[in-house]
Amino acid sequence: MLDVGRLRAYAVPSHRDSYDPRDVILYALGTGAGLSDTVEETGLLFERRLKALPTMALVLGTPGFWAMDPKTGLDWRCILHGEQTLRLARPLASDDELAGTTEVGDIADKGLGKPALVRVRRTLRSLGGTIVAEMDETWVLRDAGGFGGKRGLPGPAPAALPERAPDAALDLPTARNQAALYRLSGDRNPLHIDPETARAAGFDRPILHGLATLGLAARAIVHLCCDGDPDRLSAVATRFTAPVLPGQTIRTEIWREDGGIQFRSRVADVTVMTGEATIDSFAPL
Repeated sequence: MLDVGRLRAYAVPSHRDSYDPRDVILYALGTGAGLSDTVEETGLLFERRLKALPTMALVLGTPGFWAMDPKTGLDWRCILHGEQTLRLARPLASDDELAGTTEVGDIADKGLGKPALVRVRRTLRSLGGTIVAEMDETWVLRDAGGFGGKRGLPGPAPAALPERAPDAALDLPTARNQAALYRLSGDRNPLHIDPETARAAGFDRPILHGLATLGLAARAIVHLCCDGDPDRLSAVATRFTAPVLPGQTIRTEIWREDGGIQFRSRVADVTVMTGEATIDSFAPL
């Protein structure tokens, strides 16, 4: 059962990241950039004309997988990444220094023997204090319910996907070592590298980070909707629905709707993620 008081009393350490083109390239490689022979991605991998993927903001300004700190009272082995949002005030530069602050937000109780939901917000700022990005993630804490909290988190429900066929789709591969590569950008959760930890969590072998899958989907959206320019993708919101194993190919399908893009990522016939994206709509946060 979740100890709400203990979690709320925990102060997530703030963190400052100074990154350069090497880090931008390493992040892009961790999302599978350069593996496909159907899309051109030199601009994500070559320092002479380098652009950062917008989803790199998700690995900046964070102290890492802080839920492993015993002071949180969390059993990190029971945490699943349920949802993620990202809103950018401007495109990321290919080198910068940014500061992140993280706080625990809303908490929901699905009942005794059922999950608890925890929403965590991170704000990424320039050293001058200007907000560069805001992101919310929702954790599913298995078997942590029953503490008497509200049943649901506030906010609108995810939009249903259109019933028509997608307007476009793109298949992108992942590599067998994809999770091992992605974790070098900061997420060192053993679930994604250690077979014993993966088996204890109910998986046959280590699974790909949900945010690595999101980074791959962002690449697909950039190619399908932004003419290959990552600087045009200004926001994304997603719900993770099934794990991905490193080495699998992910098909991302998009629907162009008034006000934005809806998308779905699949491995064969299994939907692993659904979400929404916004193009060319940067604004101060």
